[in-house]
Amino acid sequence: PPMISVSIRKERFSHGLISQSGEFVVNLVDAPNCRALDYCGVKSGRDTDKFADMGLTPMPALGLEYAPAVAQCPAYLACKVRQVLELGSHDMFIGEVVGVQVRDDLFDPDGSLHLESAQLVAYNHGVYQRTVDVLGFFGYSVARPEVLERRMATYHK
Repeated sequence: PPMISVSIRKERFSHGLISQSGEFVVNLVDAPNCRALDYCGVKSGRDTDKFADMGLTPMPALGLEYAPAVAQCPAYLACKVRQVLELGSHDMFIGEVVGVQVRDDLFDPDGSLHLESAQLVAYNHGVYQRTVDVLGFFGYSVARPEVLERRMATYHK
């Protein structure tokens, strides 16, 4: 099954929530919500309502009972904890992805997904960066030139 992991310090408020519920959501965050992402990473839900503070809307996540997704995010992965590995200061929660939701505008009429249009951000070595450039696709290193040209053209509209 599709799996994803998150590692969280044991004293964090979210550690207790995940331990009790057995669920977590990985929200894929876009550039317009980057400030909210940072805020949610540095403020504790033990002390403040992060949804209210940042004007975010919680919504039910597919396949989960407790952990909400963030309605403003272009996509999310809903996960049920299948294993916990103790890693010293952190526990790694390994979750099975039981639900995925992606904003409708990120699909072509033929059903092709275009996450490069979502303005997703990643946190890399202390800074937030956009993840917009498509560099290739699975198998592009061995694709025939005409296939490479045709497939890459779909990402550069």
